[in-house]
Amino acid sequence: MKRIIIFLALLSSTIAFAQNKANEDKQLTKFEQISSQTGRIVKFQDVKMPNIPLSYGGGLKTSIRLVMGDSDSFFYRIEKAESSTSLGHIAMIEYSDLVEINKALETLSSAVDDDVAANPDYLENKFRTEDGFEVGYFVSYAKATWFIKLERYSGSTVFLKSKEDIISSFSAAQVKIEELKTKR
Repeated sequence: MKRIIIFLALLSSTIAFAQNKANEDKQLTKFEQISSQTGRIVKFQDVKMPNIPLSYGGGLKTSIRLVMGDSDSFFYRIEKAESSTSLGHIAMIEYSDLVEINKALETLSSAVDDDVAANPDYLENKFRTEDGFEVGYFVSYAKATWFIKLERYSGSTVFLKSKEDIISSFSAAQVKIEELKTKR
């Protein structure tokens, strides 16, 4: 009986250590760093933006989120709604990351035709932010498919209707944030 108790005690401490280690490895996103601070009042305001069309029907809801506090922060919020077959996912892209994504989209957009023309068995070209958001395309069977991955630690990849939709959506978000910044 003592052996069983000792075994269970060792097993539970090992499991607890592994869970704590996994939590330490998970980095907070820029939005989580701001919104999870204790002892501080944080106020959010959303400004709706047009949806981003998906390849397989529906779209992603988007908005600009202003986080008001000691200093204001702006995020491009992209949401894939929960459905009967999958959980919802949300990306919160901080303004400086949005600027870098727009630069990367220019580069990706100029490379996609050459990548398709090379007719690879499979090719993937993408940009990833510090927070784990990804945007890019893959080429297979002489066709490019654009995608975004909303969250780092989940199966949150969605396939987009066209590259023009993603480029115009991200560009419009940057312009809207810059407009909101001048009003503050």
